[in-house]
Amino acid sequence: MKGLIKGLGVTWKAMTSKKVTYKYPDVPLQMPDRFRGIQHFDPDKCIVCNLCAKICPTDCITLTGKPNPDPEKKGKVIDTYDINFEICILCDLCTEVCPTEAIVMTNNFELATYSRDDLFKDMEWLNDNNELIRQENNSAMPKGGAKKNV
Repeated sequence: MKGLIKGLGVTWKAMTSKKVTYKYPDVPLQMPDRFRGIQHFDPDKCIVCNLCAKICPTDCITLTGKPNPDPEKKGKVIDTYDINFEICILCDLCTEVCPTEAIVMTNNFELATYSRDDLFKDMEWLNDNNELIRQENNSAMPKGGAKKNV
Protein backbone atom coordinates (compact mmCIF):
# COMPACT_ATOMS: atom_id res chain seq x y z
CA MET A 1 0.00 0.00 0.00
CA LYS A 2 2.89 2.32 0.84
CA GLY A 3 4.43 1.71 -2.62
CA LEU A 4 1.10 2.47 -4.34
CA ILE A 5 0.73 5.81 -2.58
CA LYS A 6 4.36 6.67 -3.30
CA GLY A 7 3.87 5.85 -7.00
CA LEU A 8 0.68 7.93 -7.18
CA GLY A 9 2.57 10.82 -5.57
CA VAL A 10 5.23 10.67 -8.28
CA THR A 11 2.52 10.52 -10.96
CA TRP A 12 0.61 13.48 -9.49
CA LYS A 13 3.80 15.54 -9.30
CA ALA A 14 4.61 14.80 -12.96
CA MET A 15 1.05 15.66 -14.05
CA THR A 16 1.16 19.10 -12.43
CA SER A 17 4.67 20.09 -13.58
CA LYS A 18 5.41 22.16 -16.69
CA LYS A 19 5.31 20.24 -19.97
CA VAL A 20 8.63 19.88 -21.82
CA THR A 21 7.39 18.51 -25.14
CA TYR A 22 7.41 20.48 -28.40
CA LYS A 23 4.66 20.84 -30.98
CA TYR A 24 7.30 19.96 -33.56
CA PRO A 25 5.59 19.60 -36.90
CA ASP A 26 3.45 22.67 -36.30
CA VAL A 27 6.08 24.85 -34.58
CA PRO A 28 9.63 24.54 -35.99
CA LEU A 29 12.46 24.05 -33.53
CA GLN A 30 14.97 26.85 -33.02
CA MET A 31 18.41 25.36 -33.56
CA PRO A 32 21.58 26.87 -32.03
CA ASP A 33 23.67 29.28 -34.10
CA ARG A 34 26.48 26.78 -34.66
CA PHE A 35 24.19 23.88 -35.61
CA ARG A 36 25.48 21.95 -38.62
CA GLY A 37 22.58 21.10 -40.87
CA ILE A 38 22.23 20.27 -44.54
CA GLN A 39 24.57 22.01 -46.96
CA HIS A 40 23.60 24.77 -49.38
CA PHE A 41 25.56 24.79 -52.64
CA ASP A 42 25.98 27.79 -54.95
CA PRO A 43 27.16 26.49 -58.36
CA ASP A 44 28.04 30.00 -59.59
CA LYS A 45 30.82 30.26 -56.99
CA CYS A 46 32.25 26.76 -57.55
CA ILE A 47 35.63 26.58 -59.33
CA VAL A 48 35.67 22.75 -59.49
CA CYS A 49 38.78 22.41 -57.32
CA ASN A 50 37.54 19.06 -55.87
CA LEU A 51 38.79 19.96 -52.38
CA CYS A 52 35.38 19.19 -50.87
CA ALA A 53 35.29 15.73 -52.42
CA LYS A 54 38.89 15.00 -51.40
CA ILE A 55 38.49 16.00 -47.75
CA CYS A 56 35.15 14.22 -47.23
CA PRO A 57 35.79 11.33 -44.79
CA THR A 58 32.86 9.27 -46.10
CA ASP A 59 33.32 9.99 -49.83
CA CYS A 60 29.70 11.06 -50.16
CA ILE A 61 30.41 14.04 -52.46
CA THR A 62 30.64 13.58 -56.22
CA LEU A 63 31.91 16.59 -58.16
CA THR A 64 32.67 16.67 -61.87
CA GLY A 65 33.58 19.52 -64.16
CA LYS A 66 34.35 20.14 -67.79
CA PRO A 67 36.67 22.62 -69.48
CA ASN A 68 35.26 26.10 -69.86
CA PRO A 69 33.64 26.47 -73.31
CA ASP A 70 34.79 30.10 -73.47
CA PRO A 71 38.42 29.94 -74.70
CA GLU A 72 39.24 33.32 -73.11
CA LYS A 73 38.41 32.09 -69.62
CA LYS A 74 40.59 29.57 -67.84
CA GLY A 75 39.45 26.86 -65.46
CA LYS A 76 36.53 24.49 -65.42
CA VAL A 77 32.76 24.76 -65.36
CA ILE A 78 30.81 22.58 -62.95
CA ASP A 79 28.98 19.69 -64.54
CA THR A 80 27.56 17.69 -61.62
CA TYR A 81 27.59 18.02 -57.84
CA ASP A 82 25.88 15.32 -55.80
CA ILE A 83 25.80 14.46 -52.10
CA ASN A 84 24.68 11.12 -50.69
CA PHE A 85 23.04 12.09 -47.39
CA GLU A 86 22.65 8.41 -46.56
CA ILE A 87 26.30 8.35 -45.51
CA CYS A 88 27.04 12.07 -44.97
CA ILE A 89 27.95 12.78 -41.34
CA LEU A 90 27.52 16.58 -41.64
CA CYS A 91 31.06 17.11 -40.37
CA ASP A 92 31.40 20.60 -41.93
CA LEU A 93 34.79 19.79 -43.48
CA CYS A 94 33.58 20.48 -47.02
CA THR A 95 32.49 24.00 -46.07
CA GLU A 96 35.73 24.73 -44.21
CA VAL A 97 37.97 23.79 -47.12
CA CYS A 98 35.99 25.49 -49.92
CA PRO A 99 38.05 28.50 -51.08
CA THR A 100 35.10 30.35 -52.66
CA GLU A 101 32.50 29.49 -49.99
CA ALA A 102 30.31 27.79 -52.56
CA ILE A 103 29.24 25.32 -49.85
CA VAL A 104 27.74 26.65 -46.63
CA MET A 105 25.91 24.91 -43.82
CA THR A 106 22.28 25.70 -43.03
CA ASN A 107 20.15 25.17 -39.94
CA ASN A 108 17.85 22.95 -41.99
CA PHE A 109 17.91 19.36 -40.74
CA GLU A 110 14.77 17.71 -42.08
CA LEU A 111 15.68 14.88 -44.44
CA ALA A 112 13.09 12.32 -43.35
CA THR A 113 12.00 10.09 -46.21
CA TYR A 114 10.58 6.65 -46.84
CA SER A 115 13.14 5.71 -49.48
CA ARG A 116 16.92 5.74 -49.33
CA ASP A 117 17.01 6.77 -52.97
CA ASP A 118 15.57 10.14 -51.96
CA LEU A 119 18.71 10.84 -49.90
CA PHE A 120 20.82 11.34 -53.05
CA LYS A 121 20.66 15.10 -53.62
CA ASP A 122 21.83 16.82 -56.78
CA MET A 123 23.13 20.30 -57.55
CA GLU A 124 19.68 21.79 -58.20
CA TRP A 125 18.24 20.55 -54.90
CA LEU A 126 21.26 21.79 -52.94
CA ASN A 127 21.05 25.18 -54.64
CA ASP A 128 17.36 25.49 -53.73
CA ASN A 129 18.16 24.57 -50.11
CA ASN A 130 18.74 28.18 -49.12
CA GLU A 131 16.47 28.40 -46.09
CA LEU A 132 18.08 29.12 -42.75
CA ILE A 133 21.61 29.65 -44.06
CA ARG A 134 23.99 29.98 -41.15
CA GLN A 135 25.28 33.54 -40.86
CA GLU A 136 28.64 33.95 -39.18
CA ASN A 137 29.43 37.02 -37.15
CA ASN A 138 32.70 37.83 -38.88
CA SER A 139 33.24 41.05 -36.95
CA ALA A 140 33.79 39.11 -33.73
CA MET A 141 36.16 36.61 -35.34
CA PRO A 142 39.81 37.43 -35.99
CA LYS A 143 41.50 36.21 -39.15
CA GLY A 144 42.73 32.99 -37.51
CA GLY A 145 39.17 31.86 -36.70
CA ALA A 146 39.45 31.73 -32.90
CA LYS A 147 37.49 34.07 -30.67
CA LYS A 148 39.26 37.01 -29.11
CA ASN A 149 40.03 36.84 -25.41
CA VAL A 150 38.94 40.13 -23.92
